[in-house]
Amino acid sequence: MLPWRRLLRPLAVLTLTAAALVAPTGAAQATTAPSSGWNNWSCKPSAAHPRPVVLVHGTFGNSVDNWLGLAPYLVHRGYCVYSLDYGQLPGVPFFNGLGPIDKSAGQLDVFVDKVLAATGSAETDIIGHSQGGMMPRYYLKFLGGADKVNNLVGLAPSNHGTTLLGFTKLLPFFPGAEDLISTATPGLADQIAGSPFQQKLNEGGDTVPGVKYTVIATKYDEVVTPYRTQFLDGPNVRNVVLQDLCVLDFSEHAGIGITDRIAWHEALNALDPAHAEPTTCASVFD
Repeated sequence: MLPWRRLLRPLAVLTLTAAALVAPTGAAQATTAPSSGWNNWSCKPSAAHPRPVVLVHGTFGNSVDNWLGLAPYLVHRGYCVYSLDYGQLPGVPFFNGLGPIDKSAGQLDVFVDKVLAATGSAETDIIGHSQGGMMPRYYLKFLGGADKVNNLVGLAPSNHGTTLLGFTKLLPFFPGAEDLISTATPGLADQIAGSPFQQKLNEGGDTVPGVKYTVIATKYDEVVTPYRTQFLDGPNVRNVVLQDLCVLDFSEHAGIGITDRIAWHEALNALDPAHAEPTTCASVFD
């Protein structure tokens, strides 16, 4: 029989690969967003943009690194923008979103209340990347968030979990691997397709009344796979594939949230559909 270290080696490779793919490049290594841009608690929403926007980072991300592009993009267009850190593990700095997702949703609940109190708004809009596009659905469905959120925009969200290109299907062949992931990084375990968390989240339907949903996916996603499992089913849902907007867009999972102005333009349309403009390859220059 192979020793345990060799048995668990593929699991280590799987986890490190996911980290490399999901974690933003060029990390700012900071824990709070610059108050001169976003997370400006004196910002008051305008009549043109009456709802503050809450940005929810992905697995291995944080409130700064994930949003160095999109947050200024939205602030420049007149939005009050806020981002939070969630899912922290003790002794693990900078790389968040690893804790139990139901607990992370509770952190989002507290943060949204703080944003609404500071801005005087009745509702917020949420844009999330990867886990950050899926986790708010737990907040909406089980923690009363539907009364406080107008739009949820998911950029490559893990709405129905992931097979990670089929690698998660190999876990049963490595005794103890699934238990190890669940214990050490429950936020990863909750995102495996078919996990108890995913079953609870999606039982009885993907959506809740009163919230508008937009999913923006890329067919080149190598983390949340198959990419069409990101899509939601229900009223007030719009599912978008980036390549249907611009065939030349080759963004993969990380890029769609961190650098892709075409995805951001489509997210902007979701926030303000009354003034939406067609999203094309030229949107990269907007």
